[in-house]
Amino acid sequence: MALPLLPGVYIMHGADGGIIYIGKAKALKNRVSQYFGSQNNHPEKVRRMVDNVDDFEYIITDSEFEALILECSLIKQHAPKYNILLKDDKGYSYIKISPGDWGKLSYALQKADDGATYIGPYKSSFYVKSAVEEANKIFMLPTCGRQFPRDFRKARPCLNYHIKQCMAPCTGRVKLEDYRESLRQALDFLKGGSSHSVKQLTAQMEEAAENLEFERAARIRDKIAAVKKMGDKQKVILSRELEEDVIAGFSAGGKTCFQVFRFEGGRLFDRESFIFESGDSETDTEEFLISYYTLRNDIPKTIALGSGFEGLEDVQRWLSEKRGSKVSLTVPQRGEQAQLCAMCRSNAAEALAQQQGATVREYGVLEELKQALALEKLPEYIECYDISNLAGTENVAGMVVYKNGRPLKSAYRKFKIKGFEGQDDYASMAETLTRRFEEYLKAEASEEGFGRLPDLILLDGGKGQVAAVREVMNRMNIDVPLFGLVKDDKHRTRAVTGDGGEISISSKRALFAFLSKMQDEVHRFAVGYHHTRRKNAVFRSSLTSIDGVGEVRAKALLKHFRTIENISKADLQELIDAPKMTRDCAQAVYNYFHVEGTDDEK
Repeated sequence: MALPLLPGVYIMHGADGGIIYIGKAKALKNRVSQYFGSQNNHPEKVRRMVDNVDDFEYIITDSEFEALILECSLIKQHAPKYNILLKDDKGYSYIKISPGDWGKLSYALQKADDGATYIGPYKSSFYVKSAVEEANKIFMLPTCGRQFPRDFRKARPCLNYHIKQCMAPCTGRVKLEDYRESLRQALDFLKGGSSHSVKQLTAQMEEAAENLEFERAARIRDKIAAVKKMGDKQKVILSRELEEDVIAGFSAGGKTCFQVFRFEGGRLFDRESFIFESGDSETDTEEFLISYYTLRNDIPKTIALGSGFEGLEDVQRWLSEKRGSKVSLTVPQRGEQAQLCAMCRSNAAEALAQQQGATVREYGVLEELKQALALEKLPEYIECYDISNLAGTENVAGMVVYKNGRPLKSAYRKFKIKGFEGQDDYASMAETLTRRFEEYLKAEASEEGFGRLPDLILLDGGKGQVAAVREVMNRMNIDVPLFGLVKDDKHRTRAVTGDGGEISISSKRALFAFLSKMQDEVHRFAVGYHHTRRKNAVFRSSLTSIDGVGEVRAKALLKHFRTIENISKADLQELIDAPKMTRDCAQAVYNYFHVEGTDDEK
């Protein structure tokens, strides 16, 4: 199909005719042709989508902005599988006070006919949950499952009592009057905010002091201090913009998380997190914004973004028309707003790390590695290689794998160098990577093992090793970032070398520790394999000195009995029953290990 160089919307169809993706373009021909170019340049989500495209159509528009409006409408109407789709499941939340004299404070997503008192609704579940948790801590209200007065004196107070976060009515020593006063103060705090609560508590403290109720005055003083301390925490996440959303994303492990911080009156009042299948938060920012604000009518005046995109002005115009007044989309580079975006991005990384079993620290060092090596994407899957031999004998290679910053030992592989005899580290490395890529070309696509290409290949060595492997990759048309790990005189990792020269890493402590640990791990793995082969070679040579035992029988015996010691302890019948053994040969082996004589003769 001949495509025009005009703005418009393109619609991808699957084999069943259904719409699987809708996108917009400034120039339809250029944008659509990108999908069907080299698949190595696309993230996994796009590759899967292209594999399922059976047909496509397009609609020409007068401008890219009109294409954006049409795209939003069509996505909302058809909900294509490969577009970012968010559900409008943002409900209301309530503050709940359970029934009875000893009522407890909690939050609820909906009202129930249970005799409890509900305050609300509030549009931010994040705010309600956080505020109720803080109120229970400050005013030392119980959050356990015990019922009062039924459970008085039936068990010891829990940990919250000992860390001064619960007054422990379970002890039976708390007066109902004091409990209800704390509950009332907590509700005042939730309804009026911290400043209003401090004023009321201060008045109550002064009244108690005037009435010589010094213990009660001291308790109220402690509550005031707790409220003020909580207020100081909130100052960390204040925005100079009274009404603002801050949006940033983080991608790893083939998934992306977008985090949204929502500010009202300069205070963070809501936080939302969205995780979906995609590999690039930067290219998905525009699509996420469109999907998110399609479901929202309360659009703020200012939206700060962690990364920009080409169609930013058109999206800003669309948001302004939707709001009915000007909306400012910014990508701050410094100052408070940039710090808020960085905080938002860190929270996105934390949410994704928790889901995938990694940590923000591990993702942080991968981000540092990406920047240091100028990689296009985060190196979530790294393969590292090392060669080990002794004067050219028992030449072997080891491959270790790091996934999301952690060793993936199930994907480690060993290679015995077969192509030549003698010592040649460059040729050994070239043979190892040739065999690895041959396995990739034969294997079916998979999440780990030889069925996938890594995001980064590291070699224990310098320019020579890199050049040898680069020649292999060019010949086999493999496109993966390739670098060598260079050691100093004390065998410590000092730099990374590539086609463009050395990159020092000594000043980057986290990255230095990460790469040093990886280089030590691949060296340990390769040397361990080399020692095993040398040991087995010595064992085989001792066995082949026995009459009737050649190389094949020696290997079979070692494979069957595992160790020389087990062979020496085996009785005659066990040796006869072993693979590839005859009775005469078994007798010879038995006699070899059980011959009588002096220790020297043995």
